[in-house]
Amino acid sequence: IFGNQKEADSAVLNADDPASTPYAPTRPQVYWFSRKQRVAQGAFVRDHQIVFRQNGEEMAVLKLQEIPLVGGHNVENVLAAVTTTRIAGANPAAIAKGVRSFAGVEHRLEFVAEVGGVRYFNDSKATNVDATLKALDAFPGRILIILGGKDKGSDYTVLRKPLREKAILALLIGAAADKIEKQIEGSVAIEGAGTIERAVEIASHAARPGDVVLLAPACASFDQFQNFEHRGRVFKDLVHQLERQAASTTSA
Repeated sequence: IFGNQKEADSAVLNADDPASTPYAPTRPQVYWFSRKQRVAQGAFVRDHQIVFRQNGEEMAVLKLQEIPLVGGHNVENVLAAVTTTRIAGANPAAIAKGVRSFAGVEHRLEFVAEVGGVRYFNDSKATNVDATLKALDAFPGRILIILGGKDKGSDYTVLRKPLREKAILALLIGAAADKIEKQIEGSVAIEGAGTIERAVEIASHAARPGDVVLLAPACASFDQFQNFEHRGRVFKDLVHQLERQAASTTSA
């Protein structure tokens, strides 16, 4: 990517990622983005706002609470987007409007519905452990997480700490369920659901208002589904069934 840049081009790098810093000296114009520190040129977070700095001048673009997507990694995505669009000359008000109106991408920490005060999120694209770690990081706690599917040779022990800190129940499905159970045992309450249908059913009864039910499987989908999109659609259909049931009960 950087090798094809010309003298007039700009590079946008993550100041919080050590792997980015080696690229800086070789680029003609470098802009940074950061969740953790003020940058000389680029976008950063200050007082719960995204601020853009260029040529010594700073401007507030939008508040963090205005970002409709959950998760610290999505804050980083917005910081990168703010930086690149400002370099291109976009108006800060237009950038903020665009961020506020962005609903996200299907199957990627996608909000499905709130039923009985419980929020359901579809992150079926989380087909590896790293993606599941980011999904867990997106919420403060009280998570009922659906894990499992076709194992990709992953080490699920790295989930132990965030599960202990944030999850109240792990619902295991698919071919990898036994392996996952052995590797996370003792870090969180575990329920062998087997199927996604049963997992959603158990979660709907176990969750209480304020909780999050999260599909972030850390596995491929091919043992029970055509692909991760199919898995996500089935999950969403099940949640919408719960939503309709709750509505009919309320109106009865």
